[in-house]
Amino acid sequence: MKYDVKLELENKTEEYSFGYVAKQANGAAWLKSGKTVILATVVIDETEIVKDDFLPLTVQYIEKTYAAGKIPGGFFKRETKPSDFETLTSRIVDRSLRPLFPKGFGHPTQVTIMVFSADVDSDMQVLALNAASAALFTSDININTSVSAIRAAKIDGEIVLNPSLSDLKNSTLDLYLSGTKTDLLMIEMRSIGSEKIDVEDTYEPMLDPLMDPSLGTIVLDTHVSNAMSEDELIEVFAKTEKALFAANAEYEVSFGVHQKELQALDLKEDALNEEMLLFVTDHHMQDIDAAIKQMAKSERSTALRNLRKRILENNSEWDELELKAAIESVKKERVRAQILNDKVRADGRALNEVRPITIDTNVLPSAHSSCLFTRGQTQALVALTMGGAKDAQMFESLTDSGTQNENFMVHYNFPGFSVGEASPVMGTKRRELGHGNLAKRALEPVINLDGQTVRLVSEILESNGSSSMATVCGGYMALKAAEIETSDTIAGIAMGMVSRENEYAILSDIMGLEDHDGDMDFKVTGSKDGITAMQMDIKLGGISLDILKEALYQAKEGRSHIIDIMLEAEKTIEYNDGVLPATEFFHIDPGFIGEIIGQAGKTIREIIEKFEVAIDIDKKDGKVKITGKNKSGVQGAKEHIHGIVNAPKKEKIKYEVGQKYEGVVKRIVDFGAFVELPDGTDGLLHISKISKERVQNVSDVLKEGQKVTVEILEFKGNKISLGLA
Repeated sequence: MKYDVKLELENKTEEYSFGYVAKQANGAAWLKSGKTVILATVVIDETEIVKDDFLPLTVQYIEKTYAAGKIPGGFFKRETKPSDFETLTSRIVDRSLRPLFPKGFGHPTQVTIMVFSADVDSDMQVLALNAASAALFTSDININTSVSAIRAAKIDGEIVLNPSLSDLKNSTLDLYLSGTKTDLLMIEMRSIGSEKIDVEDTYEPMLDPLMDPSLGTIVLDTHVSNAMSEDELIEVFAKTEKALFAANAEYEVSFGVHQKELQALDLKEDALNEEMLLFVTDHHMQDIDAAIKQMAKSERSTALRNLRKRILENNSEWDELELKAAIESVKKERVRAQILNDKVRADGRALNEVRPITIDTNVLPSAHSSCLFTRGQTQALVALTMGGAKDAQMFESLTDSGTQNENFMVHYNFPGFSVGEASPVMGTKRRELGHGNLAKRALEPVINLDGQTVRLVSEILESNGSSSMATVCGGYMALKAAEIETSDTIAGIAMGMVSRENEYAILSDIMGLEDHDGDMDFKVTGSKDGITAMQMDIKLGGISLDILKEALYQAKEGRSHIIDIMLEAEKTIEYNDGVLPATEFFHIDPGFIGEIIGQAGKTIREIIEKFEVAIDIDKKDGKVKITGKNKSGVQGAKEHIHGIVNAPKKEKIKYEVGQKYEGVVKRIVDFGAFVELPDGTDGLLHISKISKERVQNVSDVLKEGQKVTVEILEFKGNKISLGLA
């Protein structure tokens, strides 16, 4: 393979080949970095123009299992539907490329990114965007701006740019930035729980068929919150942004000589009908204002549609699509002018004001826990289910050596009725997957699952403004309603911005109208002290660090307000004790483990059956984990174990053949009975030794709990054979 460009970037090398493969695509870039090889292609439909106000761009990131020397698992031995990682990566690339296209571009465009070879230490999300941008930049489409990605980590207190995946595992920060040589376009950030106190303990389960063998090995995920302060995050942005801008400048110089001859493409006409604009402005501003005040998207759309119909009744020669564009333009400018000029929003709120919040916990009596979180016209019902290690989600990524387990899941569902749309409920869409992933990243740094599996499901019942942030707040409250330990209180808030030349206004807790007509969608989650996750998309081409810092501090103010409300709601939680599983961890003297297990596991089996629990014991340090369906069973098992440990210790007897002792029949089986001797040791009284006459059923002669006198007949290893004296 001949490589045309070789770039030495921060902590990595990238080599590009152009025009050697996929030559029939509008643009193609073959990228090699380490052992990773990626092909990105761009193809457009030159004949069709989509007339809607929409860029018909599709991005598909595809991983081939042969790239890592693997054969797909399961029944079908070929790649099937995209994994979550593939879908999320496609979404990141899409959001980064979309701002590059000129206004009015309506040609359906397909970007395909295929991983042909995978290096276990390669950052696929960074390389995927870089390859796609290279293919687009060198294509015959008139886009002469490079966009690329850079990732930053914080390892041992130091900022590392473009870390390897193995280094990223030791980081307390995962920051992904994309942008051009002058503008920052997108941010994805999450903090990671401190690795310094993560411990992995192997519990040796008792050999008991009633116990769940999957509980044999658990990980005590004792993360503490590593929320990053606003000032510290801005410093990281400044360093990372500088490297990002420099890389794009280098890309454009290196790729420029490989650009194809540009083809002439038609753009959609964007000229607004001035006559219609003037007519709507002069005669229908009150109608526009009334529609803006309709908070729900469906109600606002209906009001604007009715206005359009009334105007067309008296102006039948007007084109409806042109009138729709004119009304939309007047509405948009009215919303923005109110904010910039009057510092008042459509619903009358101040710029930094959060909508009213109500929180109802455990509204679902049969769920382990739940929360109905309502903020303005946005409402999320979050249900939590707890399980054991066997309930974890198994997955395998291209760069993993084997199958991994995900024991904290956040699933987000957005049915059409939440925005008044009559759309069918289909499979999980990219947006739903992305919002669930954001909420997971927000909450994960502060939870301690103690080897459990937790699934949060957010059902959006109403939406007007960030439902993903409602999912974060409702998800946190569902965790507390399930008595799951957290290191801090986490909330989320969606920020927006409206700008005009040198003027700008930052908005807290944006609603759907402000998201649609504004210049920024900025979601921030965290505690009162710092940020655990964030996601930002810029619609106006870039944002300065000074404005970003102001937005972060205004978000902190709003987040603190929401947290105060959540803390008050936490005081009134009534737990679903009848259905909520319980787990207890405690330590005992390892010297007593033998007595808790009992001979052949008899004692621990009795505890499991009596209290309906699962028990794991670390024989090395005496750590005990008890899991059950309810608190009473777990507490009863714990007290029973403490009773064994604290009971006066029976002195072991040195038994000899021929000696007689009084014992208690503990268990009757088909072939005899197990008799407990004075020091707690069990012996087997075989059916043939119960009587000189033949015994058909042991239960006809002996009863459990009956005191009997037995004679020691023989020893077989640690087993004692008895006869009835």
